[in-house]
Amino acid sequence: MKQLKRTIRASIVLFVLFATGLSTAQDLKTNIDAMLAAKYPADAPGITALVAKDGKVIYKNAFGLANLELQVPMNPENVFELGSITKQFTAVAILMLQEQGKLSVQDPITKFFPDYPTDGNEITVHHLLNHTSGIKSYTGMQSFQYNARKDMTPTEIIDFFKNEPMDFKTGEQWLYNNSGYIILGAIIEQVANMSYADYIEKNIFKPLGMKHSYYGSKTTLIPNRAWGYQPTESGWRNADYLSMSLPYAAGSLMSNVDDMLIWQEALNDEKLLPKDKLAAAFVNTKLNNGKPTYYGYGWQVNEINNSPTVEHGGGIFGYNTYGIYLPKEDVYVIALCNSNGNSPTEVAIKMAAMAIGKPYPDDVAGVSLTDEQLQAWVGAYKFDNDVVRFITKENGQLFSQREGSTKLPLVAVSPTEFFFKGSTTKYTFQVGEGSKQVLFEDRINKSMGVETEMEAPVAPTEITLPVSVLKNYEGTYELRPGFEIRVFVEGENLMVQATGQSSAQIFASAEHKFFLKVVPGELIFDVDDNGKVTGLTLNQGGQSLPAKRID
Repeated sequence: MKQLKRTIRASIVLFVLFATGLSTAQDLKTNIDAMLAAKYPADAPGITALVAKDGKVIYKNAFGLANLELQVPMNPENVFELGSITKQFTAVAILMLQEQGKLSVQDPITKFFPDYPTDGNEITVHHLLNHTSGIKSYTGMQSFQYNARKDMTPTEIIDFFKNEPMDFKTGEQWLYNNSGYIILGAIIEQVANMSYADYIEKNIFKPLGMKHSYYGSKTTLIPNRAWGYQPTESGWRNADYLSMSLPYAAGSLMSNVDDMLIWQEALNDEKLLPKDKLAAAFVNTKLNNGKPTYYGYGWQVNEINNSPTVEHGGGIFGYNTYGIYLPKEDVYVIALCNSNGNSPTEVAIKMAAMAIGKPYPDDVAGVSLTDEQLQAWVGAYKFDNDVVRFITKENGQLFSQREGSTKLPLVAVSPTEFFFKGSTTKYTFQVGEGSKQVLFEDRINKSMGVETEMEAPVAPTEITLPVSVLKNYEGTYELRPGFEIRVFVEGENLMVQATGQSSAQIFASAEHKFFLKVVPGELIFDVDDNGKVTGLTLNQGGQSLPAKRID
């Protein structure tokens, strides 16, 4: 009955497309092709992308090269390392074992590893699944980076991090954690009495007919493998070697877009688990204090223009991936790319928005507004978290500037709605209760700002430094034990990534001095008499935090 309803719904969609001369489908293809071709040129590492509606493919294409040395064009059948999308499979495997009565997500991890040091915390399988355990993430440990080429067993990996101090009391915070999924893989092996790789192959890949999906290997011949690359100052190079024993249940699976659609459809059609048993993976779990984590089990909980989503990305040496499912519209998007320097996250989100008929404006879209209409929203707006954003007008355009950051242009889509240029972040202005207000929406993250009397700050002046200079700042800097800032060059940009957080670009305002645009913050690098960078100071939130270079 479920499949019949889906078939009828799909037939209605096809009828509508036929009645309109297929213009909707053609527009979707044209718009996605243009977006992907611009970001993934024919002479660089590329992308494969698929969009499905009601289980039927409505878009599939590939851009760029699968192999730079041989100049092999990318095609939709290419196979990629999935990175952290692997966590979906691990989470579902745990729920399958729970359905069989072999474990419970409420089981303490000491049930499986009695000698695991929990520092007095009750750490359960649930805490591992939703990144609230507080266990140190091994991929954030600088010392572990030296093991990238070394084959290790799950037990050896666990032994490497298990005696590290806890990052926080279990359930008190959310911090993305690969260690938790290593332990989950080891639990699967113990309960199922087989290797993690065999369990996934025998219980998921083979029964579903996922013939192009594998536990990753650098030595096994993988048909249609897309080779992985990373950016350099002068172009591209082969990605660093990584033993696939290390990402394990947190990131070692491989697949292609067609198999990933099979995976999503199997979840929808209850081929692995009844929906009520699978639902736990998509619940917005909560911290001890009741605050949402926006994460379930192996999936993030988010939204696209008010349409709920479950989604996840992956990043691993030479590859970046992103998958999104919109349950209300029954739309699935998967984007896989073979480089570290050109993430598909933004284009995947935009593809999904197009597919549900709620597209984000592109860099040149928008409506023309009068100076009076623009001037109406100029001012300073204070938000609940004490963040102040300043709206200014220059040359017939509005700009947004957060305290300590720089001005970002806004694109008008109506007299009251504005998007950050090239972004999915949105402002909606209104007048209420005697003052101007603005709703800030970064997808599921929303906050309301109220006009306040403050002067707009002077934006830092951005200067350009050559990549050869930027590379001098690359390294890992320790703010405190267990919390580090990694500085690295990506393409022609200098990036920073704090432990457990996403990366962000920093911009030079002077030699050795950089600022952030995404949040207020400044980094000043320390240089010795020989010109060697020895540390940095992070100026943020009224504090000056020194960090020593430790690599």
